[in-house]
Amino acid sequence: MKNFFIIIFFLCCYQFSQAQLFSGDQVLNNPNIDQQRWSWGYFIGFNSYDFQFKYDDEVNTNGNDLIIEKTIGFNVGLIGNLKLNNNLDLRLEPGVSFNTRNFRPPSTIETEEINATYVHIPLLLKFSANRLNNFKPFVVGGLSTSINLSSNENNEDAATRLKTNTYNYEIGLGIDLYLPYFKFTPSLRGVFTINNEMVRTTYPEVNAMHSRAVFLNFTFQ
Repeated sequence: MKNFFIIIFFLCCYQFSQAQLFSGDQVLNNPNIDQQRWSWGYFIGFNSYDFQFKYDDEVNTNGNDLIIEKTIGFNVGLIGNLKLNNNLDLRLEPGVSFNTRNFRPPSTIETEEINATYVHIPLLLKFSANRLNNFKPFVVGGLSTSINLSSNENNEDAATRLKTNTYNYEIGLGIDLYLPYFKFTPSLRGVFTINNEMVRTTYPEVNAMHSRAVFLNFTFQ
């Protein structure tokens, strides 16, 4: 599933880049759009969430790791961008993401479904190359917090209880594509939870649980 996101991202970038590099059209679209100190936009996209488990070796003596069944989720949100200089921007990208993960022990066919609706708030630094015709590649990184609106942290009867608040670091890459009326940006980003997300689980071999995610977003500014 992560490979699918990567393929879609590079196909988008390739098609637009080929059109700009090898067409005879050298007209710059929106030549002053990056000169604004503040700019705004929105994004939509897809996600794939995973769990990384930390096992108790004394309990999990057979090395039977839990099997994760991932699905494709959906992202939507807003963007606030502060231009620091020609190659550096500070970005706030609050949004909402929806996802479902299933996991099960390898010896059973029964799965436990984990539904999550996250309010995701990243603060990112965007490092861009110089603009070439109508595209500009960049890398991005920073920290974020996620509020799990579906958290069952206080439900003592739940089999697996997840915390409401998690903290993450993020790193990714993308390309700004300058179209006649707006800037379109496909980006691919990894999101990695720092703190232990688990309150309690029915699986005694699990000591800690951390979310791992890939976001494929399409931004319009």
